[in-house]
Amino acid sequence: MTNDKIIGIWVLGDQLWMGQSALQSCVDKKHHPVIFIESLRHAQELPYHLQKLVLVWSAMRHFAEELKQAGWNVTYKQAEDFQTPLIEWIQQNQIAELRVMTPSDRPFTKLIQGLNLPCQITFTPNNRFIWSDEEFIQWASSRKRLIMEDFYREGRKRFDILMIGDLPAGGRWNFDKENRQPPKGKLKLPEALWFECDRITQDVINFIERSPAFKDSQAYWQIEPFRWGVTRQQALQVLDFFIQTRLSNFGPYQDAMVTGEQTMWHAMLSPYLNLGLIHPLEVVQAAEKAYYENQGEWELNSIEGFIRQILGWREYMHGIYIYMGEDYPAKNWFNHAQPLPEFYWTGNTHMNCLYQILKQVKEIGYAHHIQRLMILNNFALIAGISPQELEDWFHAAFIDAYDWVMQTNVIGMGQFADGGMMASKPYAASANYVNKMSDYCKNCYYNPRDRTGEKACPFNFFYWDFLARHYDSLKQNHRMGQMLRNLERMSAEELGKVRAKAAEWHETNS
Repeated sequence: MTNDKIIGIWVLGDQLWMGQSALQSCVDKKHHPVIFIESLRHAQELPYHLQKLVLVWSAMRHFAEELKQAGWNVTYKQAEDFQTPLIEWIQQNQIAELRVMTPSDRPFTKLIQGLNLPCQITFTPNNRFIWSDEEFIQWASSRKRLIMEDFYREGRKRFDILMIGDLPAGGRWNFDKENRQPPKGKLKLPEALWFECDRITQDVINFIERSPAFKDSQAYWQIEPFRWGVTRQQALQVLDFFIQTRLSNFGPYQDAMVTGEQTMWHAMLSPYLNLGLIHPLEVVQAAEKAYYENQGEWELNSIEGFIRQILGWREYMHGIYIYMGEDYPAKNWFNHAQPLPEFYWTGNTHMNCLYQILKQVKEIGYAHHIQRLMILNNFALIAGISPQELEDWFHAAFIDAYDWVMQTNVIGMGQFADGGMMASKPYAASANYVNKMSDYCKNCYYNPRDRTGEKACPFNFFYWDFLARHYDSLKQNHRMGQMLRNLERMSAEELGKVRAKAAEWHETNS
């Protein structure tokens, strides 16, 4: 590179602290101006949760200030689109090459490739995951089935996490059976770490509240109190707080759901991981280090369960997103086409489990993995809701949502719309599961033990209707055998009543 060639850096909103990889090769800051852009048009593609917008834009503004303090020539723009400010900035700074880290989301890569810019665009490697794209593709290409457990074990060995030589710590790879306890008895739940808004964050909140562009979203989502962290320093505080106060007891109740408890023992790190404020490997290594320092007092199942969520599921979900074709978002193996119920947006439903979780999502844009999978996804699956409508809602509603996250979690795992490419069976369950793993049913209008009566829980009649509708497809799956045998034992009269209840519900709620 000659001293005359100006190379510009575009830092995207989900590549913040990790986006410095594009900056690390730049020795002379004078010849590497940096730009951040808030695109109003991009922020209106879906009715995104207002706290998601606050989180992303405040984190961007904070990181831009950090770079300015470090001596970088930083430009920060708020505009209708990305192209207009980019072209102005490129021309003003006489930029010959624009560098940007390869986006995690496929649509955003296409957006950048479609920009008509007066300079060369260079994509630098994405460093926000433990496995590189190429490493996952190489692993997946050599296998007949993409089993997460196989991938997780390979990751443990490859990155030497909870390993004693070639063997897993504790003599087992997976302690999942110890991590499924229902919330019985009086649980002493830990506090969460939240933050007060500073001036930058409050400026973002004020702008969104005044902007007519987000009027529709204001009908669905609550913007204040906003208590999420917006800097790497705060993300590291959340990690340390989790390790010190929650990790040792994370495992047993990680699937449990309790009314009014928004966070349980969960780490609350996904928004910061998905923004690029913290790297997944440093999270995994910090948890492992804490376990070895407290090995005499801490149970391995909690630490293994937490590490599996990041080194296992999170990495696996991203890898599947990279590996699958561009038609993956359109998959609909069950041909489900019912519209998404309005209560997903409003929260107005007599089903207490859904009401409690949707209320929580409205307030903070977050729910833990079982609330998402076994309540929000499960209901949509058994009720025959369009997977694409559901995925759009998940993408809009959650503070940690991105294209790569939601495609695999909703289309694949939650809705089985890919026909089993990544999940060995549909995650379908009746009210019995909800009643076992939560206290929601205690104060519900519906009866969790009733299938066909006046107060029959919709989870019940939809569950059996789902099995009946898709009996021929599901009988090919050996993991569905017990459920289908239970269906076969149901009398024709009762099954008829169940299916009539399901049809009636759709007529009333369509």
